[in-house]
Amino acid sequence: MRRNTSINLLSVGHACVDVYQGAVAALVPFFVSERAYTYAAASGLILAASLLSSIAQPLFGALTDRWAMPWLLPIATVLGGVGVALSGLSHSYALTLVFVAVSGIGVAAYHPESARVARLASLGSHRAMGWFSTGGNVGFALAPLLVAAVVATGGLRWTPLLVLPALAGSVLCLPALRALRRMHADGTIKAAPVGSDDAASFVRLSLAVVFRSIAFVGLSAFVSLYAAQRMGGSSLAGSAALFVLYAGGVVGSVLGGSWAHRWDRVTISAWSYLVSVAAVAGVVFVPGPALYVFVALTAVGLYVPFSLQVTLGQDYLPSRVGTASGITLGLAVSIGGLAGPAIGALADATSLQTALAPLIVMPALSWLMFRTLPEPAVHQHDSDRALQPAHSEG
Repeated sequence: MRRNTSINLLSVGHACVDVYQGAVAALVPFFVSERAYTYAAASGLILAASLLSSIAQPLFGALTDRWAMPWLLPIATVLGGVGVALSGLSHSYALTLVFVAVSGIGVAAYHPESARVARLASLGSHRAMGWFSTGGNVGFALAPLLVAAVVATGGLRWTPLLVLPALAGSVLCLPALRALRRMHADGTIKAAPVGSDDAASFVRLSLAVVFRSIAFVGLSAFVSLYAAQRMGGSSLAGSAALFVLYAGGVVGSVLGGSWAHRWDRVTISAWSYLVSVAAVAGVVFVPGPALYVFVALTAVGLYVPFSLQVTLGQDYLPSRVGTASGITLGLAVSIGGLAGPAIGALADATSLQTALAPLIVMPALSWLMFRTLPEPAVHQHDSDRALQPAHSEG
């Protein structure tokens, strides 16, 4: 029960953090309407949240491989919330970029250490890690609803209210960290042998993560605007499309964690990416309300591999679990934002449909990467062991 309680708390905390990754994309239509930002300028906000996060996340991962830093969880959670909360207060585009970047750094600091802690608390369970990842996806799914409830009511000047999930998440993670210390003390967490690193497989896995990230973040940044165009200019139709995208991710991550107990993770992920190719094509080209069906299929297809990629990365780099987690968990969301300005500029020059069409190729490239990946020979399911960090929490 102690393990389940810790994972549940960490999962809720993960939701509170990933609200802020979803919130940036959810705020884009409001910046476009209230401040008359172009598509390129709006996508620059996604870039600001992603660029520093993409750079900082592996650095935080490397640090957590050397020193356990559980105190990062509450601090990073608050930082992520404060940045988004301040983003709507200044009419200066430069300051808005700075605030969004601060949120991105908070998110970057959170993910590697939280994934390491969750791996320890889960005792190596794929299902528990899937549940932890699902928490983040729930946060994504709730972000457009939260933003719509706050900003659609009072405008961008009400964004300070968006700090509330961060405050809640920073408090909720504290009992989970105390429980983890008790698990260390009573011997529930035991050291497990660390295998050799498979750097070549990890690089291919990372490329698959990058391609997936471009597809997902590109859609999350623009699907609300695209759906609004396709449905007669309704902002509600746009918010609904973003919610379906994020909610479908919750379903996909739960399925991925469950299926990993029946089939190997590489096969599951490869098939999911293959399905995603057709699903993204449907989002771009199929007219009418059927758009929502393909948005849901896209979300499920892109999120089935989500938690599986985290545990695969940790198994490919067992001596650098923090680094592996920082890349496979954090960069899965953040690095796709680097392509946002290119998509926005192409949309300004042509149309949103033309700009979104290249995203169809991204899951196909992820599928190609997975075709060459081996399933790690030794991996843990619901075992009684977990990998011990090089240094304990103290």
